[in-house]
Amino acid sequence: MNQLEYCIIPDWPAPAQVKALQTTRQGGVSGAPYNSLNLGGHVGDAPLAVARNRMLLNHLLPSEPVWLEQAHGTLVANADAASCLPQADACIARHRAAVCVVMTADCLPVLLCDKQGSVVGAAHAGWKGLAAGVIEATVQAMNAAPQDLMAWLGPAISQDAFEVGDEVRDIFVKYDSQAASAFIPGQSGKYFADIYALARLRLNALGITQIYGGDCCTYRESEKFFSYRRDGVTGRMGTFICLA
Repeated sequence: MNQLEYCIIPDWPAPAQVKALQTTRQGGVSGAPYNSLNLGGHVGDAPLAVARNRMLLNHLLPSEPVWLEQAHGTLVANADAASCLPQADACIARHRAAVCVVMTADCLPVLLCDKQGSVVGAAHAGWKGLAAGVIEATVQAMNAAPQDLMAWLGPAISQDAFEVGDEVRDIFVKYDSQAASAFIPGQSGKYFADIYALARLRLNALGITQIYGGDCCTYRESEKFFSYRRDGVTGRMGTFICLA
């Protein structure tokens, strides 16, 4: 099996030593409803299937990734020093072959690197983490000049499928009035949120203007992506980055 044919290689002008990879739901061994490349060990899938799926990626990665226990927060793990499963929603690395990964199934994965190729980061940016500042925390941990950073936005739920309550809109708008442009009114106090636009606003506010990706929909593209909002019980995709 050529595992690479089932994956997405981010299209961004990252330095040659920055290696990034986005899995889809295709190319694994898990049965329904996790079919087939489920990388999440916390969603009810058979542990042996998850382990096998992770092994299928071994030849594409220089070392075992630092798998996070994600909690929709803002803690940032350091892949250079991690020796266990960190409870964090982001990860950075400066050492070669230290692999960062976040898992998603509608939430937004954000990859970051500097133009010099000296530091990389990955953030799990669901709306809760995004509002709490997970992107800001990741950038701070990378300790690089924002104007030297670029970002890639991986597959997430699109605006027309992401209905939220007015309390979610209020959180973002109170933080930044420009965030109002990322919400379209629905019915009965509901709004459709553009998580890609919200992330771009956060990145721009930090001084990061080189932003790529952000053109997929995990909810609509059911053959390609897992979606928690669509299916409830489902698998998780992985978004990886490292220096090689």
